Amino acid sequence: MAKLSTDELLEAFKEMTLIELSEFVKQFEDTFGVTAAAPVAVAAAPAAGGAAAGADAAEEKTDFEVVLEAAGDKKINVIKEVRALTSLGLKEAKDLVEAAPKTILENVDKAAADKAKEALEAAGATVTVK
Repeated sequence: MAKLSTDELLEAFKEMTLIELSEFVKQFEDTFGVTAAAPVAVAAAPAAGGAAAGADAAEEKTDFEVVLEAAGDKKINVIKEVRALTSLGLKEAKDLVEAAPKTILENVDKAAADKAKEALEAAGATVTVK
């Protein structure tokens, strides 16, 4: 079987429906013994750990949102970055950028939120992480 490049894989994913992608993720998780739902396990921990564990979990935020506040002067570069981060089509990404302030990514970890913020700011956008 020929190896697919990252770009070829992304193009294949863009053509899939949300249901097909969901089924793919489940099969991927089963095949490799991994999970893409780590935040869910963290959210379930306070219920099992009692009140003390709940207080600790409330203090440490694990899910972040990346919010596009303004596109800036280089709107085309920002649209390209939004497409790369979200796998949206050109029209959807353009509409999202033009409707700023809008949430670009939801429920992502701190590292992914910081990386997305850095990439969008490099493209000329004004971004906040919540």
